[in-house]
Amino acid sequence: MSTSRTLLPFALPALLFATGLACAQPAPPPPNLEPLPDIPPPPNVAADSELEPQVTIIRREGELVEEVRIGGELKFIRVTPRHGRPYYLIPDGSGQNFVRRDSLDPGLKVPLWVLFSW
Repeated sequence: MSTSRTLLPFALPALLFATGLACAQPAPPPPNLEPLPDIPPPPNVAADSELEPQVTIIRREGELVEEVRIGGELKFIRVTPRHGRPYYLIPDGSGQNFVRRDSLDPGLKVPLWVLFSW
């Protein structure tokens, strides 16, 4: 057997140990460090009172009705019955009728039925 083959199992761990020692040393801090300036406060943005939602709470026998208006226009009504889950009444385009929904999520609900599986 050659000498290089007998030293190879010992040389590799020694090399990895020496590399690990070199990596474990902390780096010295760079010279001439200066502190960063303070972050300026955000600019004052005046809140538009017409964009703020106006919520009217009406307590009726057995339910709580919350009407939400933005800019004077009725956006939705949240009805919380005493027993059961809350639901929303959203006015349609004409504003004469309401559509009942379980949430305000306007996304399309695609059925995820499994047709084939193997």
